[in-house]
Amino acid sequence: MILEVQLRLTPSQAADADLVREAACRKARIAPRTLNALRVLRRSIDARGREPMVEIAVAVYSGNDFPQENPPVEYPDVRGAEEIVIVGSGPAGMFAALKAIECGYRPIVLERGKDVHARRRDIKALCTQHIVDPDSNYCFGEGGAGTYSDGKLYTRSKKRGDTSGILARLVQHGASPEIITDARPHIGTDKLPAVVENIRRQIVQCGGDYLFGRRVSDLQIRDGRVCGVETLTGERFEARAVILATGHSARDIYELLHRKGIALQAKGTAVGVRLEHPQDLIDRIQYGSKGRGQYLPAAAYRVVAQSGGRGVYSFCMCPGGYIVPSATDTRQVVVNGMSPSMRNGRKANSGIVVSVEPQDLPPQYERYGVMGLLQFIRDIECRAWEAGGKTQTAPAARMTDFCEKRISSSLPDTTYLPGIVPADLDQVLGPFIAPRLREGLQAFGRKMRGFYTAEATLIGVETRTSSPLRIPRDPATLAHPQVSGLFPSGEGAGYAGGIVSAAVDGQNCALAAIEYLKSL
Repeated sequence: MILEVQLRLTPSQAADADLVREAACRKARIAPRTLNALRVLRRSIDARGREPMVEIAVAVYSGNDFPQENPPVEYPDVRGAEEIVIVGSGPAGMFAALKAIECGYRPIVLERGKDVHARRRDIKALCTQHIVDPDSNYCFGEGGAGTYSDGKLYTRSKKRGDTSGILARLVQHGASPEIITDARPHIGTDKLPAVVENIRRQIVQCGGDYLFGRRVSDLQIRDGRVCGVETLTGERFEARAVILATGHSARDIYELLHRKGIALQAKGTAVGVRLEHPQDLIDRIQYGSKGRGQYLPAAAYRVVAQSGGRGVYSFCMCPGGYIVPSATDTRQVVVNGMSPSMRNGRKANSGIVVSVEPQDLPPQYERYGVMGLLQFIRDIECRAWEAGGKTQTAPAARMTDFCEKRISSSLPDTTYLPGIVPADLDQVLGPFIAPRLREGLQAFGRKMRGFYTAEATLIGVETRTSSPLRIPRDPATLAHPQVSGLFPSGEGAGYAGGIVSAAVDGQNCALAAIEYLKSL
């Protein structure tokens, strides 16, 4: 017999495996001696009442029933098989490569950046010496932007494909099995690089190519069909199918497509700041005056408001985390947030951003056409660089000072290693973003007692929430309508918003590319 039961326990009860077992047997009305196994299906925290509670969905196995393990995918050797070129090694690129191998095709993964170990040295130089390597940083390199940016796996995009299969493949390559059951799964920036490296080893072991330092500089197109790509190194890689999975920060790819007359579409995005609070303050706001205690995780929050017809909301909230420099060019300051797997840092941070649509742009951006919103964002990043002293030092303000329209005389300590400096964030963000951000922060302060405080710091700027451009594709074939065999994929193409949704989209594009090759 298999029964699914719902348990509602205190944090200390939920931490006791024997007590969970007893509670599950009582709820299922079976004797503990007849229990074969328990499997936790979902786990979440309900902090709405006076005391936080842990809600656990459990599958109870008794009688002749036992859990059936999902077997790992067995990947075949694809040496000598038809090749598919995959540009980019983020989630979309990696999972496209795994799916190609699973289906008997040989992936050639071209990554502009470096492997996870060499990339770590460039990230250290970025944080401590303010040196920006345009091809190896928090956005570019093995595993893409997610590798050193937290590893959050929560997604609402479940209609696009099997998200549970993505989590299972991550576990197969070294992630904790807890990501299968957590309501908001998270690997952690300290754990994800090893998982990414294991996926690369799997691809190479099966006969695929995984090449670093190959920034794609041109697409080879003949008679409306893609036939390969060319890199800055002068190498050409021929293939009848190319999956473009370059991420939302590969602006040179948008410029390449634009120069070649390959259609792009403007789309909305969101721009704002990173907001940093003491983590114990967020714990008290969310869990009550006693705070986190021994058994609860670092608290998170999610807030949303409206201002001037646009949404103001939290993005990529990082409990117990830190803020990092995410610039991909020397004349810009961009920030992002992340958390280690334990989420045990002293600060919490979240993007607080304002929705921006192409029609919101000032008139001076009309001359840029479809690239207008991208240029708008570039200008904000450049102003942040100038306000920070033309280094990776970030412009910042206490939340209360920003909302009261004054420059801070001092700033709280921060996790942002390059440092912060008091600045006029209105001048950095501009007249569309700043007033809406201010109104949103004040609304959040009314909703969450203690959230609005001088001990919270706004650090600018958060501009890489999503791509301001979409690379169009046919809904039926997933190929670009102008170029047969070219499959735009993932966040950079405008079809995903995070690790899991990008991975699902990468798999879908691999299957579409295979169907296309079979039709030739």
